[in-house]
Amino acid sequence: MKHIARKRFGQHFLTDSAIIDAIVEAIAPAAGDAMVEIGPGLAALTQPLVERLGHLTVIELDRDLAVRLRGHGQLEVIESDVLKVDFTALAGGKATRALRVVGNLPYNISTPILFHLLDHVAVVQDQHFMLQKEVIDRMVARPATADYGRLTVMLQWRYAMDNVLFVPPESFDPPPRVDSAIVRMVPLSEPPALDVVRYGTLVQVAFSQRRKMLRNTLGRWLDEQGFAGEFDLQRRAEEVPVGEYVALAKALQT
Repeated sequence: MKHIARKRFGQHFLTDSAIIDAIVEAIAPAAGDAMVEIGPGLAALTQPLVERLGHLTVIELDRDLAVRLRGHGQLEVIESDVLKVDFTALAGGKATRALRVVGNLPYNISTPILFHLLDHVAVVQDQHFMLQKEVIDRMVARPATADYGRLTVMLQWRYAMDNVLFVPPESFDPPPRVDSAIVRMVPLSEPPALDVVRYGTLVQVAFSQRRKMLRNTLGRWLDEQGFAGEFDLQRRAEEVPVGEYVALAKALQT
């Protein structure tokens, strides 16, 4: 029976074989890799991946699709909302069994998924995700550009990221109303030691009114924190490189 895409799950099923081959090549799965796929759907990407891996863990929220996937002998199926999945536990609770995470993420909750995985980055080797191209443009943006924002700064301190493949709407059934792309996210081998909660608050405050000078937003917050160091507040949030946000966050920890 044909599965009808469910709007509430943000389902758009990949059907273009050339695009699928290109994605698999970009991921470069190897036998024995500990890989987790988010949102396998109709297994268009799942099958070529598991053929190379031998075994694959998949996370699927749609009950009907999960039933189908359980019929595949090489898949471990987790029927769950991905935001409730403990990826650290999947890795055995240690960073020694690094997970490779892949998936065609539901565009309506892609940012919460990215932040959820950030909490488990210590057990991740790399991530390859299909996302709305507009989101990836923000993830890989450079300072002083329109795309540079909170998402950029919250991810670039921890990952090296690249837009590796453009995917047009006609590659899906049903086609989305936006362009898509594949992003590669590789955790930095020596990330800065940060209080992530404090860093997140700092970044949120900085971008709360991104058209205003930072003296009107971040400046007031820094005063409340008792910060007495040097930081140029005569800029807008989008003009400050990630490294400077990181340095400021570290200065607040001392």
